[in-house]
Amino acid sequence: MNGLPAGTRVWLAAGATDMRKGFDSLAAQAQTVLGQDPFSGHVFCFRGRRGDLVKLLWWDGDGLCLPSASSVADSSGRGRKRAWWC
Repeated sequence: MNGLPAGTRVWLAAGATDMRKGFDSLAAQAQTVLGQDPFSGHVFCFRGRRGDLVKLLWWDGDGLCLPSASSVADSSGRGRKRAWWC
C-alpha cells in the first residue's frame, strides 16, 4: 500500500455499515452521513456489524480505492489474524 500524502484526514463512520456496499454506495454514505467529499483524497473507514470486517475508501487521483480487511480465526480457533485484500 502506498503512503498517504501529508494532510490526509481519516474519517471513521460511527456505527455499523452494510458490508455488501461497494464504491458508489460507500461514497454516497461518506457524502450524506459524514458530510465530506469522497473525492477529496481523505480516507473513510467503515466497519461491519460484527466488527470483523473493515473497508477503507479513498480517492487516489485516478479512481476510488476500496481495500478491505477481515479478522479470521487461526487454525487453533483462539487467535485472530488480520488479512487485507483489494
